[in-house]
Amino acid sequence: MERTLSLLTPSGRLTLGNLLGALRPMAAGQDATDGFYGIADLHAMTTPHDPGRLRALVLETATLMLAAGLDRSTLFVQSRVPAHAQLAYLLECTATTGELNRMIQFKEKGRDQPTTRAALFTYPALMAADILLYGPRRVPVGADQRQHVELTRDLALRFNRLYGPVFTVPEITVPAAGARVMRFDDPTRKMGKSDADAAGVVLLLDPPDVVRRKVARAVTDSDTGPDAVRADPAKPGVTNLLDVLAACGGSAEGLTTYGALKRCVTDAVVAQLAPLQERYAELAADPAHVSSVFAAGAERCREVTTPVLEAAQAAMGL
Repeated sequence: MERTLSLLTPSGRLTLGNLLGALRPMAAGQDATDGFYGIADLHAMTTPHDPGRLRALVLETATLMLAAGLDRSTLFVQSRVPAHAQLAYLLECTATTGELNRMIQFKEKGRDQPTTRAALFTYPALMAADILLYGPRRVPVGADQRQHVELTRDLALRFNRLYGPVFTVPEITVPAAGARVMRFDDPTRKMGKSDADAAGVVLLLDPPDVVRRKVARAVTDSDTGPDAVRADPAKPGVTNLLDVLAACGGSAEGLTTYGALKRCVTDAVVAQLAPLQERYAELAADPAHVSSVFAAGAERCREVTTPVLEAAQAAMGL
């Protein structure tokens, strides 16, 4: 069974975009793959953070992953698997400052900041360790992460050449087209965790009245013609609403006004979130169960990653 790997960074609260674009596809495919799905809490420390909030986000994310149906995969918290940080240092000893300095996300997150943490500069080595420890043969990657996976390949090839054949060099593949959810208040930007406080971002735990308010304020346009409700690159707000409606199992057939479209989107989103929120409430009432699932997952991760780490250490002379 092919091994798959994906990590979510707890940089904010999970959104509708995370559900439709990541959690739901992961849950749907878990019976056909040996899935390792983690919470990358170490990545959340590359920029200033509040320790208490980080712990709360990790627990909420873990509970939502289970509530979304990821109950037949290996679930873990990154920091509970020491090999991630340990291999990251070995890969820092393999990477060059020139390679790390070219990383786009380092430049973007550090732009206009008086100082940046060293971890923001070196974290591509940690991301490479995340991948190489589990040896997936293929890594589906979107445009925003392609550069990091290309660096992972470069580091694996260099390490194998210098020290011996330790790592599986992953192939980069284009993921199957999934739901791409944009913000309702700015349909040119993805609905992401870092924008969780924005008016146009629907959180997975938003109650129906909050969802209704956010969708009602969604950007559309001034078109009032009989075919105003249509997908069109020139109508990004309307197109986004239609995409969300379709992804949530709704239909735009017969809709002629934006008001009607927004009501349908609201109903579809609320229906999509209701079972998730119900299951979340059950799991949140039993945090020991959530902890036990992730503890068992971390134990399996340690069994899988320890031999890889030890082989890398031996190859480098440690």
